[in-house]
Amino acid sequence: EREREREREREVRKSGISRTHASMTGGGSKLEQVIVHPLVLLSVVDNYNRVAQNTRKRVVGVLLGENKKGVVHVTNSYAVPFEEDEKDGGIWFMDYSYHENMYAMFRKINAREVVVGWYSTGPRLRDADLEINQLMTKYCKQPLLVIVDVKPEDNGIPIKAYCAIDEVKEDGTERAKKIFVHIGSEVGAHEAEEIGVEHLLRDVKDATISTLSTEVSNRLAALGDLAKYLEDIKRYMSLVIEGKLPINHEIMYNLQEAFNLMPNLNVEEVDKAFAVKTNDMMMAMYIASLVRSVIALHNLINNKESQLNANTTTTKKTKPDDAAEPAKKVEEAKA
Repeated sequence: EREREREREREVRKSGISRTHASMTGGGSKLEQVIVHPLVLLSVVDNYNRVAQNTRKRVVGVLLGENKKGVVHVTNSYAVPFEEDEKDGGIWFMDYSYHENMYAMFRKINAREVVVGWYSTGPRLRDADLEINQLMTKYCKQPLLVIVDVKPEDNGIPIKAYCAIDEVKEDGTERAKKIFVHIGSEVGAHEAEEIGVEHLLRDVKDATISTLSTEVSNRLAALGDLAKYLEDIKRYMSLVIEGKLPINHEIMYNLQEAFNLMPNLNVEEVDKAFAVKTNDMMMAMYIASLVRSVIALHNLINNKESQLNANTTTTKKTKPDDAAEPAKKVEEAKA
């Protein structure tokens, strides 16, 4: 093993790169993206609520799926008994025999689903993650680590995917060591899964919230995420200018493409079009407010008229009874 590591370091040094992504390839294809299906998220949340709710513990499980030309579809998962010392993160226990039995049963149901990695409720990377990831290499060549935030504070996607690679310094003064690198991730679903999720959301959706307020809150959340992403871009560009980070040409190309798609707001015609559109929308909102006020006043007047009519009818009904009472008293006196 040492000889192999030395040969790998020599190859890396000859090629003139600081990091090798050879370990990011599984089955000959580079891991480019991770798609997590809704069933996996439901399973992770259910595992957390059963085992570690209202505690500082995390839960761990195995991810099942398939790799299609570098895109990993995580379609299923199951929990694994896991314990770790809260004071010393290097002390942990995972029941891999339980994992082997569960995987054998899952293989009987669907042979296409293989082990693609493992998940954790983090909500961040911990000291023992590299050791657990090394243990998972017995069951798949390049295991993924998906961290699921079961209590997200933001409205973004509550998952982050990582993959372990070998980091080698250019001068070769240190041995290669494993580090986690981020991989793009998203939540995707098949047509049948989308139908199931829609049925679940019907029970979760609050009927008292109007559509307009929901759309406004969604817009505000999207703008908040956009501001956060812009801050990340600004921070990255500052580090590149200071020389603390190397230039990534792929990121630069994507930023240039995004800036090219932005409209030129300095054109007089565009300013006029925006002003006209804004004025039209404000006028429609003003007229709608007036109509709503007039309808409210009209309903108030109708309500008062109905109350007055009801009081008048009650008074008319009570007057004959009042006149009949003295006559009855006179007849009683005569008797």
